[in-house]
Amino acid sequence: MAGTTLQDVIVPELFNPYVINRTMELSALYQSGIIANNTEFDALASQASPMVNMPFFEDLTGESEPIIEGADLADNKITSNKDVAVILRRAKMWSATDLAAALAGTDPMMAIGTLVARFWERDMQKELIAILKGVFGTVPAGGSGTPPAETRLASNILDISGLSGAKANWSGSAFIDAEQKLGDAKAQLTGVCMHSATEAYLKKQNLIETVQPSSDVAFGVYQGKRVIVDDGCPVDGDVYTTYLFGNGAVALGNGHPVGDVPTETDRAKRKGSGIDYLINRRTTILHPRGIAWQNAEVAKTEGPSRTEVANPKNWKPVYEPKQIRIVAFKHKLG
Repeated sequence: MAGTTLQDVIVPELFNPYVINRTMELSALYQSGIIANNTEFDALASQASPMVNMPFFEDLTGESEPIIEGADLADNKITSNKDVAVILRRAKMWSATDLAAALAGTDPMMAIGTLVARFWERDMQKELIAILKGVFGTVPAGGSGTPPAETRLASNILDISGLSGAKANWSGSAFIDAEQKLGDAKAQLTGVCMHSATEAYLKKQNLIETVQPSSDVAFGVYQGKRVIVDDGCPVDGDVYTTYLFGNGAVALGNGHPVGDVPTETDRAKRKGSGIDYLINRRTTILHPRGIAWQNAEVAKTEGPSRTEVANPKNWKPVYEPKQIRIVAFKHKLG
């Protein structure tokens, strides 16, 4: 007879909401304001369709007219467009050997839930980096007579890596130039995601301030922006890409589709003393606001892989550049 098993400590109805909430609590992306979650996106992520349309009205343009007695005002229209988000479906399975230490905890379900939440927190960060590679990537040129190579979000890229000498290296003034890509919306910038080599370079110059909240782990701040470190940030030779984010730049939806089973446990009784399995599934929207998903190259109808979200052909901006609160800063290190 087996002792305590995962089936004894995991209550799926309680476990999954705990993991979702704990994931957001742990996420530096969420805590910095880069990623914003609301009930609207939770509802969108719960739809059966692999993509969801989000219509919006374009901003009003032009200038006011003088009032002239007896003259008609010009008839101006408001135009509309649509943003498109893709629903991401991801899953992970663990065996009891991976979770054995957690079973010894005073509250094993909470202990296991924290471990699982930390996995999804790291996974969400990897997902976003893959999305950014696609958003800022270049669609290659085709053969003769086809469109030339195209970087669809070139307006939000500052690339100093091609400058001569030290001018190609990270500097405070170059970072300010990167912020300026958002124009008067730059005040909304709250976070910067960089490679660990970039962080180390800035730390050596004492340019990163360490902040220690009373109820959280310490984190770095550069020019007032929370620093998120991820070695998934692109490195091409000696050229590094750092991402600047505005508040709410990325929408997060935690979905609960009909028929979806987000948490399951299983047990292989015939394997020695038995092996427990924990399966966790996530259905989410992780969408850079104003950059519509094109679904140009996706192999499976269920949704894209991480490789496919990194494909530039699958993304196209639909907002005005400064309304897209993300900037790519390409630079070298001294």
